[in-house]
Amino acid sequence: MRILVQKFGGTSVANLECMKQVREKVRRALRDGYKPVVVLSARSGETNRLLSLAEEWSTDPDPAEVDALIATGEQVSVALFSMLLKDSGIKARSMAGFQVPITTSDAFGRARIMDIDASRLRKELESHDVVVVAGFQGVTPEGRITTLGRGGSDTSAVALAAALGSVECEIYTDVDGVYTTDPNLCSTARKLDRVSYDEMLEMASMGAKVLQIRSVEFAKKYKVPVHVRSTFTDTPGTMVTQEDCEMEAVLVSGIAYDKDQARVTLRSVPDKPGVSAAIFGPLSQQGILVDMIVQNPSRDGVTDMTFTVPRKDLKKTLALMEEIRARTGAQEVLHDTQVAKVSAIGVGMRNHSGVAAKAFAALHAENINILMISTSEIKITCLIEEKYTELAVRTLHDAFGLNHDLGNA
Repeated sequence: MRILVQKFGGTSVANLECMKQVREKVRRALRDGYKPVVVLSARSGETNRLLSLAEEWSTDPDPAEVDALIATGEQVSVALFSMLLKDSGIKARSMAGFQVPITTSDAFGRARIMDIDASRLRKELESHDVVVVAGFQGVTPEGRITTLGRGGSDTSAVALAAALGSVECEIYTDVDGVYTTDPNLCSTARKLDRVSYDEMLEMASMGAKVLQIRSVEFAKKYKVPVHVRSTFTDTPGTMVTQEDCEMEAVLVSGIAYDKDQARVTLRSVPDKPGVSAAIFGPLSQQGILVDMIVQNPSRDGVTDMTFTVPRKDLKKTLALMEEIRARTGAQEVLHDTQVAKVSAIGVGMRNHSGVAAKAFAALHAENINILMISTSEIKITCLIEEKYTELAVRTLHDAFGLNHDLGNA
């Protein structure tokens, strides 16, 4: 049995005409000899509508009941699409997450997949042409419905592909692949034929909306080949796969940016053992993701600690920092929301030097001040003033020759 997992996002199933285009993609897979497992998101705007209902009915909605509510969006999609397939003579059936089952943790709203028993899914594929599975959702061992967080249908699809034997997974969306940067910011952005798992992880962590980061983690761990492509065209997209020598020859593969950032500074913190743990421990316990961290040199026994957090977590972060300031005797807490991160990403950095110098020189030439810097094995990130984001993206894109077909090898 040749199995292919196909995932379609909210814009792909927004209405009947869109679903008819999805049906053609499924028909093509059938003609090519595949047994498709189709994973669908809720129709565009439906999850937000359901969340608004929850807020209208309750001042403090219970997370478990919210999951039970918003999971219905995907169930509507799979039921309607299965009807459409059946009317076309295609033998299909829909399955909710708990019917597979996709077993998850009980972290409602952001559950993690613990296990997928693919035996029932395989059995259904033996008696049906297509099985249509609700993305974004799962079930706890105790039988409570859960959801996987925004973009969770990507994770559902890749996890199902892994459970079925690391079969290929097609992620259909409203863009036709992964680009060297955001085409909306840079007119010379170019679609990549291939990108490595590690590069895609870095791009997703920087806010690239093409794939949810956890789906890429699954793909890398289980070596699932992922093909990102458009629902609305037949052109090839971008393969997300293991890196090879050809990828390593390219210095930088893409430029990513993230405006959802806030900078927080705790001034005049006592410079002694345990203070860093006292600052970042409570942030971790609250599930706040800290990215860039800079500690200034000690002066007279005190130092400044600066770090970045997502803007949505700023209010909670400031409340925690005020408690820590009072407890540690720090002078004050400062914050700035007018910042953004810009990153140069590429597996070629592992084997080439001079990337940082080239990036810094390019930004300096445009008089863009770098507020903070962080690096990883394949990424260099600069925190800058938000108003320079678009200029910085275009500058770095040009500096590394990403507008040319051969990149910057």
